[in-house]
Amino acid sequence: MIHPTEIKHMHQGDPIMLVENLMTRRSQACQPGDSLADAARLMWEHDCGCIPVCSGDGAHRVIGMITDRDICMDALFQGKALNDLRVSDAMSKSLTTCRPSDSFAQAERIMREARVRRLPVVNADGALLGMLSLADLAREAVRERVLPRKEVTETDLGNTLAVICAARRHSLAAA
Repeated sequence: MIHPTEIKHMHQGDPIMLVENLMTRRSQACQPGDSLADAARLMWEHDCGCIPVCSGDGAHRVIGMITDRDICMDALFQGKALNDLRVSDAMSKSLTTCRPSDSFAQAERIMREARVRRLPVVNADGALLGMLSLADLAREAVRERVLPRKEVTETDLGNTLAVICAARRHSLAAA
């Protein structure tokens, strides 16, 4: 439950809930040089299907994302063991993020437009601060059911999920 003192902004007299109030702060990350086995192990140990890839230069800047599906597809097409494959070869370099000061509605719109279920939350320098998932927004929508003004509604989330899950065309690369 979000305490009223955690609400940072006001908009037309109504509170606007911010990503920083809902994001997971202790998110796992890997580096481009890590093996896919290491990334898969992190996902297994922390019960997540996606983790950010951060620069290995100490700045902890998010430079990509890797999913369990990315790992499986890279292993399939490369025909190699996970220990022999690097995160840099399988990660998505197309990055969509949000800021802690974004509203829930802004984050939901970013997810819908990018067709992603999870967003790294970054600071102005691109350093990882946490993660926000569609599941986080869904839990908030349920909590807000009783409020007169809702940041994110269950209908909005249903529409966003439908957009995210819409079939994409894929072509199989020659193996």
